[in-house]
Amino acid sequence: MEQQVTTRCPGEVVEVYRQARPREVVEVYTRPLPGRLAPAPAAQGLPVQKKRRKLGLAVFLILLVLAVLLALAARFWPWREEEEGDWQEALEELTEEVTIPTYPTGQGVSLPLEREPREAITAQEVYRQVNPSVVTVMVRLEEGKDYGRMSVGTGVIFTEDGYIITNYHVVEGGRECSVALDTGRTYQAFYVAGDQENDLAVLKVDETGLPAARFLDSDSLQVGDKVYAIGNPLGVELRGTLTDGIVSAINRDVDVDGRTMTLIQTNAALNSGNSGGPLINECGQVVGINVVKMMSQYESVEGLGFAIPTASMERIVRDLLTFGQVQPEPSLGLLVAQLGTRLDGELWGIQVMGVTEGSAAEQAGVLKGDYVVRSGGEEITSSRALLRVRSRYYLGDELPITLWRDGELLEVTLRLEQAATD
Repeated sequence: MEQQVTTRCPGEVVEVYRQARPREVVEVYTRPLPGRLAPAPAAQGLPVQKKRRKLGLAVFLILLVLAVLLALAARFWPWREEEEGDWQEALEELTEEVTIPTYPTGQGVSLPLEREPREAITAQEVYRQVNPSVVTVMVRLEEGKDYGRMSVGTGVIFTEDGYIITNYHVVEGGRECSVALDTGRTYQAFYVAGDQENDLAVLKVDETGLPAARFLDSDSLQVGDKVYAIGNPLGVELRGTLTDGIVSAINRDVDVDGRTMTLIQTNAALNSGNSGGPLINECGQVVGINVVKMMSQYESVEGLGFAIPTASMERIVRDLLTFGQVQPEPSLGLLVAQLGTRLDGELWGIQVMGVTEGSAAEQAGVLKGDYVVRSGGEEITSSRALLRVRSRYYLGDELPITLWRDGELLEVTLRLEQAATD
């Protein structure tokens, strides 16, 4: 399928929320008033030469103390230069591995997605309905002397028997995990599975009758739609914070830690700790999982938050729940138009712009210029609809497709043997 990649200006930095050691750091930068400079010493009648001598002596003493401290550090500091590389490598391995007690996969669970938006409700009703399904995720990261180091994020309950979706980077490096409901009740959480590339993870608590959020297929979103975010910005003290905004863009390609993610862009305020929390439409349905905030080294950036759309989460979560890892999607071997064309009466289809040599489509007899009108029993009116159908199939499956060619309908079957690279 076609893929559009956007290029960002140099200097932009997209940062994934990563909870540091739980402490507050406040830095103040005081800028001198323009045109207000201190008068020169000579202008104040001060003995300039004498002051310079005192200043030179002070600098010398400071340098001497620093030299002694550096010598002592080189002698006694446990992480000497020759060991630093090994220590950093060990730390990287520590922060990547998840050793939270696990819960088995293959339990027949999936992420339920509603296909149509419900009626719009007030912000107060959105909060009342969704906040009970939002949990604070607390992950203990290390053992031994650093046992108290923790990561704090947000998660969303999506089944009444305790399955929870969050970001992978919230649980990355975790040793133990617990979640707290809005009531303050806390449960031990088990790790089902996660995927670092897509930044999603599934947790499970051993409880039933929990308030599950309603999830909506994000393909129904449009730019300008009202959205809300609920999460725990900056840790547990501000948990359950509601912010609002609009959908600023959809299908936005964003570079996150060297990989491209296609995300929903919003101006709803997101901060560290919102990771894994829900992006909610005005009907109280979850349409995305908040994941990143764009920042810049050189400019103040506000109102640029991003969420993983539920449309792309559906298959990922199903794979994690069923197989414990994301399975490769099959390749169709088709290059198609983005939007559909009316062919005859109420019949619509998307035009085939090209067929990959040796692909499943070529072997099935699909030709350039054909129109795909149905796939997997579903009407196809856009390239997104075809991708959604493809996401339900795996390598080795057979996909039935209905084509429109020269005014006639043709039935073909694609044998899906190659993995997709788009």
